[in-house]
Amino acid sequence: MNQPHLYSAEQVIALENVVFRWPDTDQPTLDIAALAVAAGQHLFIKGPSGCGKSTLLSLLTGINTAGQGRVSLLGQDLARLKASQRDRFRADHIGYIFQQFNLLPYLSVLDNVILPCQFSALRKSKVSGALQARACELLERLHLPHALLHKSVLELSIGQQQRVAAARALIGEPHLIIADEPTSALDHDNRSAFIDLLLEEVNRAGSTLVFVSHDPTLESCFERSIHLPVINRARGMQ
Repeated sequence: MNQPHLYSAEQVIALENVVFRWPDTDQPTLDIAALAVAAGQHLFIKGPSGCGKSTLLSLLTGINTAGQGRVSLLGQDLARLKASQRDRFRADHIGYIFQQFNLLPYLSVLDNVILPCQFSALRKSKVSGALQARACELLERLHLPHALLHKSVLELSIGQQQRVAAARALIGEPHLIIADEPTSALDHDNRSAFIDLLLEEVNRAGSTLVFVSHDPTLESCFERSIHLPVINRARGMQ
């Protein structure tokens, strides 16, 4: 894999003149002149349906690549990597909390949490002691009952599944945590508790957090927020 370019230790994400349009469409879904996210920052992204929030996350993870411009994570221009290299980069540096959780039903709670470290030697190397012990610690801090650790995730409530998804994203202290509408199925009290626990663990790991949500009540929990309109020329977002 290409070695990352030199980058400022204070900057994890940098977008420059990024334009993305889906095939067979004339209008771009995203048109972002500049966006920079500092290391350790908690960023809240909001905007109406169709504004490109999920598309932006797909660019940050290297699942899709921009038609023009530069998307850089940790100093690495993702477009310069082959697909397999982007997969490796994502496994090593990004923890993702999916809107639909994407937990594997044939694995136990514990095995779902440690799965990223099976794919990334880098994240595994950051775990002091046994993987299962660290997974148990994360789940305990996220208030998941110990009796559920060896159960199938299908036996968990929606809120409990969200805690498992968060623990899976956090294990191995990835540089960047991305959360895509992770609280959409929770009531107000459970949303607040989940956010508090997520921010606590992100701070403890020193990770950068990018959080996408339609819920305006969560915005005040974050030190920075940006709004994506349906067509965005995001000057001055740094």
